[in-house]
Amino acid sequence: MKSLCGVDCTNCQWNAGCKGCSDEKCFIARYIKLDGKEKYEEFKQTLIDEFNGLAIPGMSEITGLYPLVGNYVNLEYALPNGQKVKFLDNNSMYLGNQVECEIGEGRCFGLIAGMDFLLVAEYGENCSDVELIMYKRR
Repeated sequence: MKSLCGVDCTNCQWNAGCKGCSDEKCFIARYIKLDGKEKYEEFKQTLIDEFNGLAIPGMSEITGLYPLVGNYVNLEYALPNGQKVKFLDNNSMYLGNQVECEIGEGRCFGLIAGMDFLLVAEYGENCSDVELIMYKRR
């Protein structure tokens, strides 16, 4: 089954409890239902422009964002006090991408966006040694 955003939900292995486009935790489906696919694509481009405008050293230009389920991208971040936290909801959908870090061999940037935030993390192979670069309310 193709979703409103174009994802093939029948092959999703990350969220067995997902109700697809009727799930209230999918801001993407809500956005498309309320404003249409064209406005959603404009919103996505706005997010891409915001990520590119951050000018994070070593992060290449972002050209696309893709629907991703929370439990696939909900990494654990170490706070300065040593406590480890997750910022996302495992059962929600987000827009995201991963790009290689241009100045740190074997490192990548993970980018996640919701309706009201941008998150950028840097990590090594298999999401090891995760570092929160930026979490910004929009």
